[in-house]
Amino acid sequence: MSKNEDFYSLEKPIVALKDEIDELEAVGEPGAPERIAPLRLAIEKEWAQIQPRLTAVHVVQIARHPKRPYTLDYIKALMTDFLEMHGDRRFADDPALVAGLAFYKGRTVAVLGQQKGRTTRERLDRNFGQMNPEGYRKALRVFKTAEKFGFPVVCLIDTQGAYPGIGAEERGQAEAIAHNLKVMAGLRVPIVCVVIGEGGSGGALGIGVGDQVMILEHSFYSVISPEGCAAILWKDQSAVQQAAENLRLRSQDLLRLGVVDTVIPEPPGGAHIDPAATFKTVDKHLQHALKKLEGKPAEALVAERYEKFRKMGVFVTS
Repeated sequence: MSKNEDFYSLEKPIVALKDEIDELEAVGEPGAPERIAPLRLAIEKEWAQIQPRLTAVHVVQIARHPKRPYTLDYIKALMTDFLEMHGDRRFADDPALVAGLAFYKGRTVAVLGQQKGRTTRERLDRNFGQMNPEGYRKALRVFKTAEKFGFPVVCLIDTQGAYPGIGAEERGQAEAIAHNLKVMAGLRVPIVCVVIGEGGSGGALGIGVGDQVMILEHSFYSVISPEGCAAILWKDQSAVQQAAENLRLRSQDLLRLGVVDTVIPEPPGGAHIDPAATFKTVDKHLQHALKKLEGKPAEALVAERYEKFRKMGVFVTS
């Protein structure tokens, strides 16, 4: 496998097997389960050959895969009675952020996350999941509502970054993100964050300060995109591979560095190959994280959250 070969080429045999499985499941013939079982084993075998040789760029491509489950998919699969909230009560609504209240395991939670959109029209409407200041202020509104009524907060992170347009800067993009960091740091209810795709820069961090920060195995979390890093440091897009490796953006690197608390395994081929299995695994980890935080005094939550983020980046030399 060439280092320059993109993931979409590598996954072709797995996608072909997945298409066969989907076709058999759609037909629903009596002997379908017996025919599907060896196809799933074949996917595992193909993935076992690909996975050890994945580069950091391949991981980025998996995280950005257009068929990867998005925020609304997780809400639909894991929660019920979702009531979406719109607008920041200052300027406008930001469709790049989905936010509201829902029932999860018999209790109300505040849930929010970026939504990229599937079709071209949806992507344009949702600005490819890049939030404007009003998106962060809408999130802030949901955070304060959750704190007022004692609801835990679940943040699903999937964005290449905050929108870098002139209008966003004029309306206080940096201040909106910074204010969210301050408020989340002191929020007196449990916060669980899950990076489900791209965790891009301050755009992700603006809804990413949590008591538990989890990441899907083939998602990434980074201070900048590999392309942006290559452009700034090397002024050469051929350095994207080197930039991606140097950024240490893989989930296992992030776990080792203490940036995330848990890596959630993905099914063979990635979350987009078997969304149902992905939802089930995320559900298990999310339920465990919320149960662990439930009943903790607010003062302890805030103090431990503060210490958790203060420790990041600390090092000693000898």
